[in-house]
Amino acid sequence: MAQAKKIGMYLLIVFVLYTIITSPDRAGELVQIGFDGISTAAKGVGEFMSRLVN
Repeated sequence: MAQAKKIGMYLLIVFVLYTIITSPDRAGELVQIGFDGISTAAKGVGEFMSRLVN
């Protein structure tokens, strides 16, 4: 099982590097979308906690 996890991690790293090298503009867009999603989720959690306290 540990061996499969290690192989999967290497494949993921290779895929990410391939994507960045072959299409840096698209890779940048994907990172931006990811950060936007995290930001939106954090705002939602903050709003939930604020309403919960009030």
